[in-house]
Amino acid sequence: QVQLVESGGGLVQPGGSLRLSCAASGIIFSSRYMTGWYRQAPGKQRELVALIGNAGTPVYGDSVKGRFTIARDNAENIVYLKMNSLRPEDTAVYYCCARLIDIRPARDFWGQGTQVTVSS
Repeated sequence: QVQLVESGGGLVQPGGSLRLSCAASGIIFSSRYMTGWYRQAPGKQRELVALIGNAGTPVYGDSVKGRFTIARDNAENIVYLKMNSLRPEDTAVYYCCARLIDIRPARDFWGQGTQVTVSS
């Protein structure tokens, strides 16, 4: 059974930083999986934040480029998201995603989400 458990969310002031972690069990991080983060704000669709594959080349959503950094530890099965220069519009529930990419269609596994609130 696949489980993704997020941690690290919370309340932060504008301009501040947070680091999210996602620990995976039931899968092994490998070239078969892209892993990363999506977010969903109230009344909005879920959107891509960042994804990373085994080759280590990440993909970022346009709104977070230059501010957020994703990293993955294959030995520990953990994916991280370092968020700098946070803005109120970054407020959302952040979901960890593991995407099995060697099947068609690809299959997504999701965590429960962690709340990030950026407010003064």
